[in-house]
Amino acid sequence: MWEHERLVVRTGKRSGVTTMVAIHSTAAGPAVGGCRMKAYGQITDAVTDVLRLSKAMTLKCEAAGIPHGGAKSVIVADRPLTPEQRRDVLLDHADLVNEFGGAYRAGPDVGTGPDDMAVLRELTPWAYCLPEDQGGTGSSSGPTARGVLAALKAAAEHTFGTADLTGRKVVISGFGSVGELIAEGLPGADITVSDVDESRRSDRFGWVHPDEAYKVKADVLVPAAVGGVLSPDTVRELDVRLVVGPANNQLTDDGVANLLAERGIVWVPDHVASAGGVIYTLAREDDGDDHDTALRRVDVIEDTVRKLLANR
Repeated sequence: MWEHERLVVRTGKRSGVTTMVAIHSTAAGPAVGGCRMKAYGQITDAVTDVLRLSKAMTLKCEAAGIPHGGAKSVIVADRPLTPEQRRDVLLDHADLVNEFGGAYRAGPDVGTGPDDMAVLRELTPWAYCLPEDQGGTGSSSGPTARGVLAALKAAAEHTFGTADLTGRKVVISGFGSVGELIAEGLPGADITVSDVDESRRSDRFGWVHPDEAYKVKADVLVPAAVGGVLSPDTVRELDVRLVVGPANNQLTDDGVANLLAERGIVWVPDHVASAGGVIYTLAREDDGDDHDTALRRVDVIEDTVRKLLANR
């Protein structure tokens, strides 16, 4: 059944590249969500992704108590782009964002960053997270990781009887900027990481190939890469007690949550654990909070998770 308010797909007049925006809901306020730039096997794969991600943003905003709805946008980067072509693609995307008149407000996501948001802002006012030297809040990786660590604290206390993960085995699947910050925020834990990019390998932590990350016997699994990683087959192979991470849309379908519960694995929904970035950004850029006040709002994720797990 169709749940979304709008889906608009355009071919950029400058670049010829396909861009799209899906708005899931504006019932609570203007819809917010990141701009993802990546390659897809088929255009239908991109549409499926943008629809699922936009719905997840509605859930994320609702769980965080943010007066916004959920949306997402996708740029289908099906070929390598020169800097000039990338700029044209982003300007085309800015045109599409403008079509919504503020009902959709973009931020960075997989494949984009603050510099890309600055290009969008040249043509649209509806872009968050510009570089700090241009008046924005920059990368949301830090607040996102802080929110995951807050969720981990509450979930570990629920699962292990203590929030302290010292000596416990933690596997982080996806060692990008957020995954690395999560690892650094768990001193004393026995951490193993994985990433498709071998250059991310670090002597500071154990390393496992991404194909094996979900098979490692551990106390905690932190999905921090792409979504759709927890399928029925994957869950049957898991040997962990707790799953908490920032990857969006971790489940291949909602029924996987029941499989996790049947196996006694505690799972914190990703739309709860990953909300730190959007909480911080909107607190700073919409509400005018200072850095420390915005971080305190991110820390509330710990209480949210504690209440969520108390009602399991």
